[in-house]
Amino acid sequence: MGASRHRLLLGVTGGVAAYKAAELARLLQQTAIDVQVVMTASAQRFVAPLTFQSLTGNPVMTDMWNGTGSGMPHIDLSRDCDGIIIAPASADFIAKLVTGLADDLLSTLCLARECPLMIAPAMNRQMWENAATQRNMRQLEAEGVAIAGPAAGAQACGETGFGRLLEAPELAAAIEAWLQPKLLRDVRVLMTAGPTFEAIDAVRGITNLSSGKMGYAIAQAAIAAGADVTLVSGPTCLAAPARARLINATSAAEMLAAVIAEVSSCAIFIGVAAVADYSVATPNLQKIKKTKDTLTLELARNPDILDYVANLPQPPFCVGFAAESENLVEYAQEKRRRKRLPLLAANLVQDALGRDDSELILFDDEGAHSLPRAAKSVLAGQLIAHVAKLYRKPALAEKRKAP
Repeated sequence: MGASRHRLLLGVTGGVAAYKAAELARLLQQTAIDVQVVMTASAQRFVAPLTFQSLTGNPVMTDMWNGTGSGMPHIDLSRDCDGIIIAPASADFIAKLVTGLADDLLSTLCLARECPLMIAPAMNRQMWENAATQRNMRQLEAEGVAIAGPAAGAQACGETGFGRLLEAPELAAAIEAWLQPKLLRDVRVLMTAGPTFEAIDAVRGITNLSSGKMGYAIAQAAIAAGADVTLVSGPTCLAAPARARLINATSAAEMLAAVIAEVSSCAIFIGVAAVADYSVATPNLQKIKKTKDTLTLELARNPDILDYVANLPQPPFCVGFAAESENLVEYAQEKRRRKRLPLLAANLVQDALGRDDSELILFDDEGAHSLPRAAKSVLAGQLIAHVAKLYRKPALAEKRKAP
């Protein structure tokens, strides 16, 4: 295991949602987290330990007497890990945590731990709503236990309501955020993401191929770093990152209006959106009928949102994006100089649009910093770490304070 990998204990308790823990283990292994699974006896009735061993490459611990080097697995297993996550956490196991009951390996591990604990509840809606469960949850939260979920929706019992275990990707994102150093703790970040749509008539418009994936990944990375994120998003098919304050915008004008309303309270502005440079000067309120072989549209230049923010009397720390189809370095450097940005991230559109991976070059006062091709979530984390480093620099901090 490389020194950069986190180590996590994944505790699995009994419940039909235990199958989601297998997918969670797979996702965590892919994000530089080494997973050691500990299962209760009831969990093994839903998913076989061999499933988790195959996914993680580590033997699954199931009882106090499996044995470790010292013969005390409840001590050994938690001493060199970064955290314990219980997913699913049944109502019974939650009650054990509150009372300090330690009658199996997993509950004893939690009682003897020296690392943070997160639980992801999963149970029938009536069990979740029961006063005893709600009282137990309040107690755990007061004791500093992190809580992920539950979600609302259809349940295996046929009922609908709160109590569903979060889906594996949602849990993986929550865990990754939980493990990250809070480089931007309590810093207010305003972002734009996605495309804009400029109306031609009642049903047609001008837009672009931006999926919003990079912007949403950066928003999630900023949240993971402890930031308070407001995301102004153009039309996308993506779910808003958990704990982001989402403001929907369609046109460039709407996006600018949202930014103007929010920018005074933010410390960092990150302009990732692919904002249309032009809009139709006089869009038709009704559908234009097809009567001619050609149609001429008069386009008017849209205001530059990033330029507006960067030129405020006391601007926030501004991060721009440049998506180019050629001459990437030349055009990106020129854009950074022209807009007087402390940081600009650039990539080639043909290598990034719609994809789940990309590569970036970051340009700042010290030069160019290449981020090799990786998943956009990984690049987003690297970008946010670089933003935090520059934001905290004494010279830049003093410059922001100057009148």
